[in-house]
Order: sequence, then structure tokens, then C-alpha cells
Amino acid sequence: MNHSAAIDETQASTLMGEQLDQRPQATPVRLSRRSDAVTYVVILGLVLAAWLVSRTGLYSARSEVSYWIGVVGGSMMLLLFAYPLRKRWAVLAHWGKTKHWFVVHMVLGILGPVLVLAHSLFYIGSVNAGVALFSMLVVAASGVIGRFIYLRIHLGLGGERLSLQALQQTLGFKADAVHSQLAFAPLAEARLRALGVHAGKPSDGWGEHLRRTLVLPWGIRRVRHHCQRETDAALARVACQRHWDAAALRERQQRARLLVADYTGTVLRVAQLAAYTKLFSLWHVLHVPFVFLMVLCAIAHVVAVHAY
Repeated sequence: MNHSAAIDETQASTLMGEQLDQRPQATPVRLSRRSDAVTYVVILGLVLAAWLVSRTGLYSARSEVSYWIGVVGGSMMLLLFAYPLRKRWAVLAHWGKTKHWFVVHMVLGILGPVLVLAHSLFYIGSVNAGVALFSMLVVAASGVIGRFIYLRIHLGLGGERLSLQALQQTLGFKADAVHSQLAFAPLAEARLRALGVHAGKPSDGWGEHLRRTLVLPWGIRRVRHHCQRETDAALARVACQRHWDAAALRERQQRARLLVADYTGTVLRVAQLAAYTKLFSLWHVLHVPFVFLMVLCAIAHVVAVHAY
């Protein structure tokens, strides 16, 4: 066995094998993706449930049941304004944590439109009702998009804004970890270190922001898959040399895979921070007018229902 192979052996067996009794923790990037997936599944499930209920024939569009479903759904939509008011009224600032207010805001923003859809039986009976329903759906979709962007420029739902400097510092620590722990897989290490160029400050143009938002994730995903395959193969070679059992090999491969995923996720988050910050500002400018349009259409719809 040559000297370099001995070094690879030692590093693979000690660094990737240490603290194997501790399960690796999911990174913030992985947690946000998981949260996104759960949110979308819940929304689709609730909409499907509302559609199925509307097809049972238990109530009609003009029945009292439909009326009160609409009242509850509309009331939930009105309660959405509690969250922005809490941020502007000092008297509400001490009532609970921002995270809890935001969670309630999101729940109301999902349940309210679903109940309104159930109230409408997924049928537009008049122009007024159609405009009100359409504006509500636009606001609800806008809210889902806003949540997606929000989680990419904040630390969870607590409202603490991410700092580019702090993220770059974290990336530096993780780059050191990649260098020290993946020396047994030099090709994967080189691929990961080359990703650092994407973490530089982007230009202020929309073209670069859109590239980092829409195109860059696919490129980094390809690099991550290549690196994970390379670390798996390198560890398999070391396993043959050191006679590891299958369980020991899987543990070390899992640690290497998570290290690669953690680093590539952090590179992507650093690269996209400025883009998502600008997108969030634009989203806020577009979201507010749609909210006021929804309120006006809802008021017009309620007046028309009670007048006629």
C-alpha cells in the first residue's frame, strides 16, 4: 500500500467514522425543503377535501350551511390582518412571539380560502362572486410564494433576517470541514471547492438574480450527486482494504453524503440570498395591492348577497 493510500485509509476511518453514535442533524436548507413539501401536500389535500365535500350534495350554494361556511372562511381572511397590524402597533408587540403570529397567519391563509372554496362549491354564480373568488385565490397563491421566499432570507419563522456575512463565515467553516474530511476523495473535494465561486457577491441585475434562482440549483444538484457517488466509491475502496462490515460502510457513506449536501446547500443559500432578498421586496410591492383588491371584492360580494 502506498503512502497516499495509507493517508486516505486513516482519514476515512477516523474522520468519517467518529461520533457515529450521534445521528447527523438536518441542515436548515434540508429543513426548509421538507417544510415546503409538507405545506404543499397539506394545501393540496385540503383543497381536494373541500372539492369532495362540495360534491356530496350535503348543502347547496344558497343554503344556510354554505352561508356560514362562507362567514367562517371570510372571518379567517379578515383575521389575516392581525399579523401585519402586530408589526405596526406597539401595543400588540408584546403579545406572543413573532413566530407564533406568523404560523397562525399562515394557517388562516390556508384554511380561509379552502372554506371559501367549499362555500362556493367550486362554482362561480355571478360576476361579483367570480371576481371576489379570483382575487382571493391570487392572494392565497401570493402568500404561498411569499412564504417560500421568506424562509430563504430568514432563520426559520422567527423573523430574524439572514446576514450575508454570517452565511459566508459559516461557509468558510464548512469548506474547512470538506477539506479535512474528504481528502480521501480528492475529485469530490475539488468539485466542492470549485463551487465557492458561486458564493461571490452577484451583480445587481435581474438576469443574474434569475440565473441564481432558477438555473444555479440544477447545476449544484448535479455536482452534489457526482460528489456523493464519488465519496461512496472512495469509501467502498477503503472498506475493502480495512475489512469494514456493511453497517460501518453505510454509516460512513451517510456521514460523507450529509457533509456534501450540507456544504452544497450552504453554497446555494449564500449565492441566492441577494436574489431572494430582492424578490421578496418585489413580492411585497405586488402582494399588498392584491390584498386590498380582495377586501374590496369581498365587501362588494357580501353587500350583493344581503341586498339581493
